[in-house]
Amino acid sequence: MPFKPRVFSGMQPTGNLHLGNYLGALQRWVEMQNTHECIYCIVDMHAITVWQNPAELRQAIRDVAAAYIAAGLDTKKSIIFNQSQVPVHAELGWIFSCVARLGWLDRMTQFKEKAGKDKERASVGLYAYPALMAADILAYQATHVPVGEDQKQHLELTRDIAQKFNNDYADGIRAAGIADGLFFPMPEPVIQGPATRVMSLRDGSKKMSKSDASDNSRINMIDDADTIGKKIQKAKTDPEPLPSEEAGLDPRPEADNLVGIYAAMADTTKADVLAQFGGGQFSTFKKALAELAVAKISPITSEMRRLTADPAEIDRILADGSRRAAAISQPIMDQVKDIVGFIRS
Repeated sequence: MPFKPRVFSGMQPTGNLHLGNYLGALQRWVEMQNTHECIYCIVDMHAITVWQNPAELRQAIRDVAAAYIAAGLDTKKSIIFNQSQVPVHAELGWIFSCVARLGWLDRMTQFKEKAGKDKERASVGLYAYPALMAADILAYQATHVPVGEDQKQHLELTRDIAQKFNNDYADGIRAAGIADGLFFPMPEPVIQGPATRVMSLRDGSKKMSKSDASDNSRINMIDDADTIGKKIQKAKTDPEPLPSEEAGLDPRPEADNLVGIYAAMADTTKADVLAQFGGGQFSTFKKALAELAVAKISPITSEMRRLTADPAEIDRILADGSRRAAAISQPIMDQVKDIVGFIRS
């Protein structure tokens, strides 16, 4: 069964989106909408695997939608919607929970990291959400998924679930007229660019995160120019000048992170950044980095604020995206129900 090239990805509406979200995901999403059919989701069902204040969650969903659009996603080219408005995600998520094996979920490192030592008090949703993530992707028979390195394991699980479904229901799939027995594709990860994993400004060994207690560890997409400049000036570095060769960054995680951020925002390579700034002091480089960050982020921040001032318009965009998403996923879900053996009205 030849699958139409289709991109799916999403972000949780928890906390402020930051520079890592933009450079590691949004920037690539904008590029891919010019070459692929793209579906970009706000995964609000994943968000409630840990408790969320309902009013704050509603606002966060709109904020993330605004960030998608402000970053350059075109609502005519791409489908933008929030997950909970399309019931297929939950329906297919349950079926995949029955296809996936406990041993597969036991190996998921993100659950271990998020649940910590108190895993007995973690929600079932937090444990099982990789099956819902697989449903998010495969509900659209997506072939490509732009993900960060930290989500690669979950995409491998998605492939395992797709393969097991294809194997378990091979007879039903062939009975549906699909001769090769492949109902779900094996989606490919799209991991590329100089900043696929943006690290904390305070600790180059840790990923930049919404949940970090220190706001100085990240540049939020809603930060103003002064705040961005101050955070970059305070970013942790080491006393040595910047190296002239890329190999010199290997033992220096903070330097490597800042150079990678500059390269991603300037659409260049780390080698080119070091050709310009290598041998110089961090003070000079940080000033240039701050100017570049402000120039890149400030227009997005301004557009986000304009969009969030009109929540009704954002809701309209999400409702339209949900209808378009359902138009793709519902026929696929109908086939899944037939293959599994459910009776449909």
